[in-house]
Amino acid sequence: MAAVESAPSEPAKRRHQTRQRARILEWLRSTDSHPTALLTHETLVRELPNLSLGTVYRNLEVLVSEGLIDEVPSAGCGVRYDGNPKPHHHFICESCGAIDDLHLQAPPELARKLRRARGRSARRIRIDCDGLCEACELHGSAAGTAS
Repeated sequence: MAAVESAPSEPAKRRHQTRQRARILEWLRSTDSHPTALLTHETLVRELPNLSLGTVYRNLEVLVSEGLIDEVPSAGCGVRYDGNPKPHHHFICESCGAIDDLHLQAPPELARKLRRARGRSARRIRIDCDGLCEACELHGSAAGTAS
């Protein structure tokens, strides 16, 4: 019986760590503002004058795909980015779009119920809570008017 040769597996694609990508990651890790790609660009172009918005978008995609940052959907503001590597949840204001980190534990029964009901094991649980922040509640802002 002849041995079956398997196709060589492709090596994991190694991405060259660029100075720009390293700086984007460093800045995201230093802020808890959950910035957009545009705000990231506007902030970093001052120190990296040749940094294009397209480069910021491409590097954010790479950082997300490598699990170094997270995308956080926000009310009316598109995607925002989170450089905080510690497990946490989010409160997202439906009016102004503010995102606050919530350092609370996920209910332990959630993972157990998921396992029992669906036969799935969660590696990570992230809960996003939507509502009005204190400022918008205080000023009577209507939900869904994020700019």
